[in-house]
Amino acid sequence: MKNAFYYKSKKILSNTLIHIFLISVAVTCLYPLLWMISSSLKTQDMIFKDISLIPHQFRLENYVLAWREGGFGRNFFNSIIYTVSVVFGIVIVSSMAAYAFSRLRFIGSKFLFIMFMAAMMIPIPGSFVALYVLLNKLHLRNTPAGYILCMINVGLSTSIFLLKTFFDKMPKELEDAARIDGCSKIGIWWHVAIPLAKPVLAVVIVLNALTVWNEYILALIIFDDRSFMPLQVALQAFQGEFVTNYPLLMAGLTITALPIILVYLFMQKYIIKGVTQGAVVG
Repeated sequence: MKNAFYYKSKKILSNTLIHIFLISVAVTCLYPLLWMISSSLKTQDMIFKDISLIPHQFRLENYVLAWREGGFGRNFFNSIIYTVSVVFGIVIVSSMAAYAFSRLRFIGSKFLFIMFMAAMMIPIPGSFVALYVLLNKLHLRNTPAGYILCMINVGLSTSIFLLKTFFDKMPKELEDAARIDGCSKIGIWWHVAIPLAKPVLAVVIVLNALTVWNEYILALIIFDDRSFMPLQVALQAFQGEFVTNYPLLMAGLTITALPIILVYLFMQKYIIKGVTQGAVVG
């Protein structure tokens, strides 16, 4: 009886401590986001005087001013085009490459895969000089096409690794059945592999969308024309040499963060499925 009470008490205490830890982590992660939204609804004077998360007076006009003064219209459109194009390119190229590495046996396949994996070890800024020189020689610098190709290159290695790991554990019986029905290798990739890989593709989409949407330095290196710049560059408008307009900056950051949050919420069930199921397919 005492042992049962002891183990029950130990389990309750353990669960309580785990929940307290998880709640603390959640609050730590959410507080900066809530503070950003709260600050976007305050005046410049009230941001540091009023530390409450609920403003006494909501200044929704900060969002209108941020959109106008930051010139968000053009840059917002640019970021959407870049993100959609890059993610689409990465999904197509990485899924085909990963399926080829997983199922096809050709000379140098292992060496090529190792080279792709080695590229994951190189920090993104470490490739900027090489990309700049290459784009100059191809006459693609200061062009949206050059920027899109660079960002596709940035996300390929990780995406190929994730997808190949999934395809390696995919039952070959499904492919054999499709082959009996007359599917080609491309048909099997499109009709069998891609539908089964939806959870992993969701992770690939969210990770790469986040990378492209938040990219800032590479755009400054590649583009001279401000009309080609992504949304992150527009936030500079609120950072003066001596004074930073924090309400408009926070409003701009909120506008910038909203699309990625929506993408994550839309893909959430697939991401959770990918994390919980892992390599379980079929």
